Amino acid sequence: MKDAWEGLNLVDLLDLLDPVQEPPPISMFPQTAGWIWLGLALLLGLAALVWQFLRYRRKNAYRRQALRELLDCPDDAAHLATLVRRTALAAFPRDEVASLCGKNWLTFLDRAYGGNGFSAGPGEQLASAPYAAGQKEASLKALVRTWIRKHRGPGA
Repeated sequence: MKDAWEGLNLVDLLDLLDPVQEPPPISMFPQTAGWIWLGLALLLGLAALVWQFLRYRRKNAYRRQALRELLDCPDDAAHLATLVRRTALAAFPRDEVASLCGKNWLTFLDRAYGGNGFSAGPGEQLASAPYAAGQKEASLKALVRTWIRKHRGPGA
């Protein structure tokens, strides 16, 4: 065999070599069950996060609706009182909210958002607003916006 190689240059000798066998391609499928379980756990976690987010959005849809209505609502105290009442009826049980009026209504509103702007502030107008015509105050609208954003419903 050595005689067959005599007189050949290096390039010719390299041509006589068998081609190198390439290894099979690396599989993208996980080799162990642990990676499959990890992937499933991540998918379940992502699905749970999406479900929580959608549940939160659905639970607070009435707030977004009330804030949109507040943008179009005039500064009239009667309109604002109606909007706050409808928002409270959407957030709280009807039997807890529907019968409230006067100071009890204002106390309920203060308790729901953790402030005192209704009992001792511009929110006092809401107690008499449905019966008085034409009361307008911009600070009342700001207070109503704050209440819609920050009130905590039952179980919150």
